[in-house]
Amino acid sequence: MRVHAFALFASCLVSGCAGASQPWVEVGGHRYAVEISDDDAERARGLMFRDAMADGHGMLFIHDAEEPQAYWMKNTKIPLDILYFDDERKLVAQQRDVPTCSLGDACPSYPSDAPARYVLELNAGEAERLGLKDGAEMRFSPDIPQAK
Repeated sequence: MRVHAFALFASCLVSGCAGASQPWVEVGGHRYAVEISDDDAERARGLMFRDAMADGHGMLFIHDAEEPQAYWMKNTKIPLDILYFDDERKLVAQQRDVPTCSLGDACPSYPSDAPARYVLELNAGEAERLGLKDGAEMRFSPDIPQAK
C-alpha cells in the first residue's frame, strides 16, 4: 500500500494534481513556469543556495509598490538574467548574465534604474535568446495577483 501511495504522490509531483496549477508568465513569446515571491521573507531568500533552475522556469518577485529596485546575488549559485517590469508589466530594465556571488554582504547590487513592480529572474542567457528589448510586455497566468 505504501508503494502505491508513494507512486501516486510522485505522479502528482511530476504531472500536477487535479486542481493544482503552476503559475506562469509569458515574455518574448515564451512561457515560463514561475515560483512567486511576494513577501519580504520570500524576496530576501529568492534563489539563494539552489544549484540549478530547470529550463523553462523562473522566479517572479512581486513588490508592494512600483519603485526603483536593486537585486544582488548573495549566496546565489545560478547565473541569472534579472528583468524589471513596471505596473503595466512592461520591461523597463535588464541585468543580463549576472554572475554568481559568494562574497556575502560584499556582493554587488544590480539596480533597475527605473521604477519597477515586478522582477523576473530567469537562467542567464534567456533574455538574449528571446531578443528582449525594453518595452516588452509580460503576461500572467490568471492565478498571479495583479498590482493593486
